[in-house]
Amino acid sequence: MKAAVVFEKGSIPQYADFPDPETSKENEVQISVKAASIKNLDRAIAGGSHYSVSSEVHQPRIIGTDGAGYLDNGQKVYFFSKKGTTAEKVNAEKGFVIPVPEELDFTIAAALPNAVMGSAMGLKFKAEMKPGDTVLINGATGVTGKIAVQVAKLYGAKKIIATGRNEESLQSLLTLGADEVISLKQPDEDFNAKIKAIHSETPIDIILDYLWGHSIEMLLYALKGNGTFSHKTRLVSVGGMSGDTIQLSSQILRGTDIQISGSGLGSWTKEETHLLFTEIIPEMFQAAVDGKIKIDTQTAEIKDIESVWNTEIPAGKRLVLTI
Repeated sequence: MKAAVVFEKGSIPQYADFPDPETSKENEVQISVKAASIKNLDRAIAGGSHYSVSSEVHQPRIIGTDGAGYLDNGQKVYFFSKKGTTAEKVNAEKGFVIPVPEELDFTIAAALPNAVMGSAMGLKFKAEMKPGDTVLINGATGVTGKIAVQVAKLYGAKKIIATGRNEESLQSLLTLGADEVISLKQPDEDFNAKIKAIHSETPIDIILDYLWGHSIEMLLYALKGNGTFSHKTRLVSVGGMSGDTIQLSSQILRGTDIQISGSGLGSWTKEETHLLFTEIIPEMFQAAVDGKIKIDTQTAEIKDIESVWNTEIPAGKRLVLTI
């Protein structure tokens, strides 16, 4: 069969022949793939830098972690697999296969779940979000940040604050459910003053962060308590686009009622992961059908993988390979 394969660690995937998947086991199904999304996660895994594969000895591998296609009986499904997904046929465990509404395009079905995972799992399980909460999404102008704004709205946020550097994308978030947008390009002192003013007027219950790095240092500093009672804020790290480490003063933790956690592969329990595939993603598929959640995609054919792998995708769009 044809597939997009990384033959050497860190190399560009190639459109090449690859052995057909073995006969599916009792707990697996075989899928004829029609679309597979390509994300930063997939690039990191392909390059061997992601924490889930960094200790493994590299073997030629099919890229991708999720996609959409048909079962043998013609049912339309989304699937997740660590064995690679950008191939004509893939085996996936039954527990990671979800029916897709007939009205939903394959490209949307392939692109939406990963964008939903970090935010929905972070809001629901890590931050224990309740309707009426005030949510700040740090780094909301990318694909996953845009989805996070919409997920927070679906979950009943009273107020949604979005930060980012792309001014045009920031303004577009106001049409997706954000109530206020804040540029990360302004001077630190202006940003801190703005966050303090917002937190004083409408205390921030949850920060969903896609950036880490300096912007989180500024946010934590802005929320720093002064020794009196402080509002409880739950900070959930979903990404690290601005850096993997920060400087954190212990005084902030001692003087502020703040809870820090992460939402990503390895941080979810088996029960939470089960709910992701049985309840959360199906709910988001239906929301997409109903027009309550939208994701922008840019498509390319699998045969063009070498030319599109390092191509810069427009801000806020997800690359999807069609097969």
